[in-house]
Amino acid sequence: MTPQPNPQAGAAVKAADRAHVFHSWSAQELIDPLAVAGAEGSYFWDYDGKRYLDFTSGLVFTNIGYQHPKVVAAIQEQAATLTTFAPAFAVEARSEAARLIAERTPGDLDKIFFTNGGAEAVENATRMARLHTGRPKILSAYRSYHGATSAAINLTGDPRRWPSDTGAAGVVHFWAPFLYRSPFHSETEAQESERALQHLEDTIVFEGPGTIAAVILETIPGTAGIMTPPPGYLAGVRALCDRYGIVFVLDEVMAGFGRTGKWFAADHYDVTPDLLTFAKGVNSGYVPLGGVAISGAIAETFARRPYPGGLTYSGHPLACAAAVATINVMEEEGIVEQAARIGETVIGPGLRELASRHPSVGEVRGTGVFWALELVRDRETREPLVPYNAAGDDNAPMAAFGAAAKAGGLWPFINMNRTHVVPPCNITEGEAKEGLAVLDEALTVADEHVV
Repeated sequence: MTPQPNPQAGAAVKAADRAHVFHSWSAQELIDPLAVAGAEGSYFWDYDGKRYLDFTSGLVFTNIGYQHPKVVAAIQEQAATLTTFAPAFAVEARSEAARLIAERTPGDLDKIFFTNGGAEAVENATRMARLHTGRPKILSAYRSYHGATSAAINLTGDPRRWPSDTGAAGVVHFWAPFLYRSPFHSETEAQESERALQHLEDTIVFEGPGTIAAVILETIPGTAGIMTPPPGYLAGVRALCDRYGIVFVLDEVMAGFGRTGKWFAADHYDVTPDLLTFAKGVNSGYVPLGGVAISGAIAETFARRPYPGGLTYSGHPLACAAAVATINVMEEEGIVEQAARIGETVIGPGLRELASRHPSVGEVRGTGVFWALELVRDRETREPLVPYNAAGDDNAPMAAFGAAAKAGGLWPFINMNRTHVVPPCNITEGEAKEGLAVLDEALTVADEHVV
């Protein structure tokens, strides 16, 4: 689709937004949202006709790109048939979405509880774990993000938690492995895995195993930095949970549905959790949908005991119809395989080549279409390009990098001192190379701040 400039319409959209829309995570008078006129595939454009290659997939959810015609048609057809219905009934779109999801989740995660998004999925997964075990505490990692609702934000391990942290939510944080910035002074992946597992077991022992309901981890942490776990770590966490009777929850809200080159990131590690949370890519974000995939043992807990939780729009027919169409499109078009292939042959090699030429790149890590560049001032000391949780003038180098990317027609995903490369799973080789070329130019701006 060719963007048609209409600055007057864009100005009206912007004016209404500034007058009435209250934006997430923002000081309202300090932001300047781009007015978006349209989107298709891997691109979106503004009302001036400027087009951007979206290396963010929205918020890492448009796994099949924008406006896929088969999913749009499925939503339209469902709206004409049954727009909405209460969650207590059996509805075809809901049943089929649950069946298709259960077919792809690992192990015996065959029951699906639908939510409106990822945070609610985490809320309900932790509630299920507490009720199943009769224990109060949940362990979660620093360098994590699990959502912005009450339990989910307390589980989160980044600064977005701080203003909402009650200090009494039954949450204990621990350090997960991250070799590049190892909290365990490790020199190899094997050391990092072993020491991180020992740290986790020590935490369990000193907190009291009989008080811990669950350990929750992002299979591959997303917003916190796309730190792929070292070999053996997730299997080790599974073993610890089994040893102490703790529920193991994997958060696949961002990593799931093809983004890592497999249906779920857990498939890379041959690990099956007791509960798995999902959202985002389940229907490419076309209609809000999330959920919890539940193991047989936990489902049995609620076979004759009511589960004390529910949502008015649980399994909304429009959202579920979008999920059915999205999963079928991903199968028909080989999108999961495409994500693996483009990551292995284009994005991964391309990012490593950029790192070889740009001193601001400290590390490249990722898989599929789920990558991060760690930007640094000094490769030897690994000092981040900007301080942790930087804002204002302290964040100027990353702001300049982002502005350069946007000027080149690339919309980047930036968090702290990192830029993430998370385009749609069906991005073409040509589009990926186009984005890498813009990153190449933008990184010259980051290089100006290297010592």
